[in-house]
Amino acid sequence: MKGMKVSFAILAAASIIIGFGGMAYAFHSGGVAECEGCHSMHSPAGGALLTKSDASSTCLNCHENALGDTGPTSYHISTRDADLGAGMAPKQRTPGGDFGWLKKSYSMTIRGTASVEAGQTHGHNIVAADYNYTVDTDNPTAPGGSFNSAYLGCTACHDQHSAFRRIDNTGTLVKPGLGVAVPPIAGSGSYNTSANPVAGSSAVGVFRLLAGTGWTVDGITFAVNPPNAVVNGSYNRTEATSQVRDAYGSGMADWCATCHPDMHSDSGALVHPVNRTFNTTILANYNAYVKSGDLTGAQATSFSSLAPYEANTSDYTILKSLATYTLNQQPGPATGSEAQVMCLSCHRAHAGGWMEGLRWMYQGEFMVYNGLYPGVDTTPSVPQFALGRQSAETQAAYYDRPVTAFATYQRMYCNKCHAKD
Repeated sequence: MKGMKVSFAILAAASIIIGFGGMAYAFHSGGVAECEGCHSMHSPAGGALLTKSDASSTCLNCHENALGDTGPTSYHISTRDADLGAGMAPKQRTPGGDFGWLKKSYSMTIRGTASVEAGQTHGHNIVAADYNYTVDTDNPTAPGGSFNSAYLGCTACHDQHSAFRRIDNTGTLVKPGLGVAVPPIAGSGSYNTSANPVAGSSAVGVFRLLAGTGWTVDGITFAVNPPNAVVNGSYNRTEATSQVRDAYGSGMADWCATCHPDMHSDSGALVHPVNRTFNTTILANYNAYVKSGDLTGAQATSFSSLAPYEANTSDYTILKSLATYTLNQQPGPATGSEAQVMCLSCHRAHAGGWMEGLRWMYQGEFMVYNGLYPGVDTTPSVPQFALGRQSAETQAAYYDRPVTAFATYQRMYCNKCHAKD
């Protein structure tokens, strides 16, 4: 009996730390988790008494499944090395992407010239030594900024101790401090299913525990609060039959500008506007665009998770309603004031199947060629569109959408807003 009790205790602990079962969803509960989940007082592996050698490795202790995944699984955002062999695409399908794409390099010969598309070009290169994630060797500092890439980790963007909390449904945030009384965090604020704050008695966490005003890493300090957003509770799943709605409200572009300031300055390196609501032309294009050559769409079914937008609101009743949609065809913006472009309209926050973490391939002319996802295994195999990938990897980068979701010769998805194809 005693042995059975000990075994049960070990299994229960594993379900919390590794992620077997539903209780692991509540590990953070919108705020700081139990200390022992990340720190070991007597046998630490890294600084700050961490259970792994660095902060990001400590995060991946739960957010990568050491046993491997057969497909998208709950809160995992990284695919283990053993499942990233030649022709094998990363497993996870979160809106932010799978960091495993950083380990997928591709060789190709285009018009007689051999080249390599390095995995590190596919997104944010977190440094997590225990999981073989290393510093970006091409960008010593953040593009458009001075943040040192050697310090890029999960806690550069996420506040693991979650200082901020939301106290109402209109996006009001507070931060505890000495001599300041604030409502305790009662649950996550990240999902369409999250409980609402109760005035004066409870708060909820901010979206994805994102850092905010005062959070400093490598001398870079956030001057803005976490953005307003929620996501569908079943956010990590294939989009083969239905899209995941990450309902962004406001503040994302300014938040990204903390590390990429010159990308968001009209006098800097900005080449694409952000924080601007859709004008009449962009609104009409977005709602009408179905695929190359097809502008017969309607607002009621126009939303695309390959080109999301901010709803230009901090009203969480609206955001939760948007994130509740689980259909393949979902409504787009009814008016231009209900949609504005942001960084994540084009990029994934973590990493993706294409360079610069973009949501679609932009190096070549066609996303779909001759009715097929381009790949070295298709006939014809067009190197400038296949880019060294298997066709299954191309499809995985589009979150498993059937090729029929696009035109027989589908051009770049910039056309969802610009309709130049």
